[in-house]
Amino acid sequence: MLYGELAFLLFTVALVQAAPYLLPRQTSPLSASQLAALDPYTQFARASYCPDPVLADWSCGEACSALSGFTPTLVGGDGNSVQIFFVGYWSDQNSVVVAHEGTDPTKFLSLLTDANIAMATLDPTLFPGVPSTVRVHDGFRHAQAQTAHQILAEVRRLMSAYKTTHLTLVGHSLGGAIAELDSLFFALNIPGVTIKAVTYGTPRVGNSEFAHLIDAHVPDFTRVNNKRDPIPIVPGRFLGFAHPSGEIHILPSGSAITCSGDDDATDAHCTDKFVPNIFVANILDHLGPYNGIPIGTLFCY
Repeated sequence: MLYGELAFLLFTVALVQAAPYLLPRQTSPLSASQLAALDPYTQFARASYCPDPVLADWSCGEACSALSGFTPTLVGGDGNSVQIFFVGYWSDQNSVVVAHEGTDPTKFLSLLTDANIAMATLDPTLFPGVPSTVRVHDGFRHAQAQTAHQILAEVRRLMSAYKTTHLTLVGHSLGGAIAELDSLFFALNIPGVTIKAVTYGTPRVGNSEFAHLIDAHVPDFTRVNNKRDPIPIVPGRFLGFAHPSGEIHILPSGSAITCSGDDDATDAHCTDKFVPNIFVANILDHLGPYNGIPIGTLFCY
């Protein structure tokens, strides 16, 4: 009898531990106001495609006008070898902001569907304490490392100057991949920082160990996917890549849902199931509009 009770107890404990994986994943609809609350971050991502001169004096048209409370203090990149980026202070949220430019979606898709995509370990001088089992896309790793030290110095300066611990990270496409890496980078290098990261049309950046690190260190992480955009489904899972939690999927109707879990491949309304392969995708959805706001080089003014 004792052995039977013990076996039942062990079975019950195992069932409770496994419950999150056995139960179907849930989606939740976003209200119009919840979706609209993302608009300022979308405008930051839109502004990142604009050239240096109009970013430096914050005169990039609709995006800059929508964010009149933001003051840029560092602008860099050439849009070629280094993605355009900007850093500054957002008085409305008492937050330092870092945003990175994306890239041509058609060329980017070709890169991300290449079966020879390589993963590499993170530089321990940039990501202290991260184990070697954590691996990320080598190209994204290199793109983030190019500006990491310069941006870190400016972020620290602004946080000290404005007496804030809040940091907002934004990016679209390749810029979203850099922002995702940035989110872990800043979490590890600035003790006590409070990070909010919002990315758009972001590809998978690293393996499941990397995705779990993002979940652990950056709980306020949101990745917004639009309709049948193919970029979020590449590189493929079969290559070992995975997304962190935080998906919001904007549906063709214009409504949006939140998807639970990391890389939800089970719910028909979440991106991985909604866009099962690139042949049913629409690359134009990568440019938006995201709640009426388009993102890309053509829309920076």
